[in-house]
Amino acid sequence: MSGVAPYAPLAAQQDGNAPLLRRLYDFTLAHAAGPRAEPWFAGISFVDGAVFPIPPELLQIPMAISRPSHAFRVALIGMASSTAGALLGYAIGAFFYAQLAVPLLELTGHLQQFETFLHAVGQNWLLWPIAFCLTPQLAAMAAGSVPLGIAATVGGSLVGRGSRFLIIAWLLKHHGTRAALLIDRYFHQFAVVAVLLVAAFVVVKYAL
Repeated sequence: MSGVAPYAPLAAQQDGNAPLLRRLYDFTLAHAAGPRAEPWFAGISFVDGAVFPIPPELLQIPMAISRPSHAFRVALIGMASSTAGALLGYAIGAFFYAQLAVPLLELTGHLQQFETFLHAVGQNWLLWPIAFCLTPQLAAMAAGSVPLGIAATVGGSLVGRGSRFLIIAWLLKHHGTRAALLIDRYFHQFAVVAVLLVAAFVVVKYAL
């Protein structure tokens, strides 16, 4: 355990008149350093690796900002949980393809992408780590339906999905405090950009 104290956001030292987004950000940082953050992060990483896209980075980033010295510990938790989720996704693809995999892929709008990936991967197996990096639940179910094999599925998840966790951990371990101070100083600008990015994502995914 490191003796470095968790990062305390500047607004936490101010009165309760901060804007809602500012208070939500401070609330998230405070709980990201709490005892329940790691179990929540593990659960989200598991679900994201298995069946449903819930980006665990949304919790990993504030956890690493609040405690940069724990950044790689958090990344390892994410890698282990996501890989365990990949094994569940593999089992769904291998044994319950019609009953569970197809309805889940239709629900998330990934069925056509799934079928395109299955066709492409037969010609280029290097696509597996990329798929585990970008869409781990799709890759896991595809691995079970091919089947890719459990060892290769574990390896693909650790390399593909794990790379995202480790890159974020490295950046925030070395620059987490600086990033937090910049967010504190320019919170309004960061909030505006974040809202615009979310709006653009919704438009591209669901409106076009």
